[in-house]
Amino acid sequence: MPGGVASSAPLTEGRRGRRSQNKRPTMDLKLPITIHDELNDEVIESTGVLDLASGEIRDVKYIEFDLEADGFPAESQDYDFTCGTLSNGSKDVEFRIEVDVVGRKYSITPSELLELKGRAAKLFSAPPGGHPPPEPPKRGRR
Repeated sequence: MPGGVASSAPLTEGRRGRRSQNKRPTMDLKLPITIHDELNDEVIESTGVLDLASGEIRDVKYIEFDLEADGFPAESQDYDFTCGTLSNGSKDVEFRIEVDVVGRKYSITPSELLELKGRAAKLFSAPPGGHPPPEPPKRGRR
C-alpha cells in the first residue's frame, strides 16, 4: 500500500471523512458440557467445551475410561449414539452430538446448534431454583 500500512481489516469512512479500521468485538462463547457415548450395555461419560459459534466440541476428557486401552467409543461394535448435556444448576438441556470416527472429533450440526442456543438462552435466563419469573403487571385501561 503506498504511504500506508497493509491491513486485512475493512476500512470505513469515519465521522469527518477519515478512514478508520472497522473493529468489531468478537464473542467467545464456549460452554462446558457433559458428553454421553451410548453403547448397548454401558454409557461412557466425558466432559468437553462446546463452541457456540462453530458447534465444535474441544478439550474432551473421558471420565473413568482409558481411551488408549479401550479405543474411541464410537469405534466399538456396541456403539449406538452420542448426546450431550448442558447444565445450569439443577436444570439440564440434552442435545444430539455428531461423531467423526475417523477424526475422533465431536460436533453439533448447524440446525441442532441453532435449536440448542434457543433452549440454552431459556435455561440460563431462568431464575435459580427453577421457579418461574413473576408475571409483569397487566397494563390496560382502568
